[in-house]
Amino acid sequence: MKPTVRVWDLPIRLGHWIMVALFVLSWWSAEQRMMDWHYRFGLAWVALVGFRLIWGIIGSSTSRFGSFVRGPKTVMAYLRGKGRHRIGHNPVGAYSVIAMLLALTVQVASGLFSTDTDGLESGPLSFLVSFDAARTAAEIHAWSFNILLGLIALHIAAIIAYRIFGGRNLVAPMISGRTIQPCEREAGMVPAGLPRFTAAVLIAGGLAWEIGRGFGL
Repeated sequence: MKPTVRVWDLPIRLGHWIMVALFVLSWWSAEQRMMDWHYRFGLAWVALVGFRLIWGIIGSSTSRFGSFVRGPKTVMAYLRGKGRHRIGHNPVGAYSVIAMLLALTVQVASGLFSTDTDGLESGPLSFLVSFDAARTAAEIHAWSFNILLGLIALHIAAIIAYRIFGGRNLVAPMISGRTIQPCEREAGMVPAGLPRFTAAVLIAGGLAWEIGRGFGL
């Protein structure tokens, strides 16, 4: 059996699967016009996306943006098959992660400021902007959802392609936290530690709580 190394920490893995569930629940609550729950799920998104952005700066080694975001030359070398196989996100997948996080940030932020045509169903921060600006935010909220659907479809297609053509299972490491060691000198993930995790949770959770408190949720 080939040796394995740690690749994803527990916060990244839990966050990933919570995002999957939360995306479905957010869509379902909006379709059913259960807006109280939709707002609650939106606040959960504030905490979750906020945590991931913070964790991308102070988190474990494989979760930090600086460890996997590379320049165009590295990406082109990887596409030509000349790049070094490392644990974590590959150079192409890194841009997929960034695109997903940007789309999620736009989706969450626009939802906070949006309102419907009657002004009856409004996001918790819509009072800070004009009605026209809130309606623009609602339109952005709808468009960013469609963009997210496209990015999710590409993400799933890439997972399938890696499995079929590359023989790599990208789902299993996101469950177990471990992956096959690409080479002997490739070390595993370096964890961030409890103090940094606690700080990220408090900051992201505090932001969501403060927004929800003013909205009565």
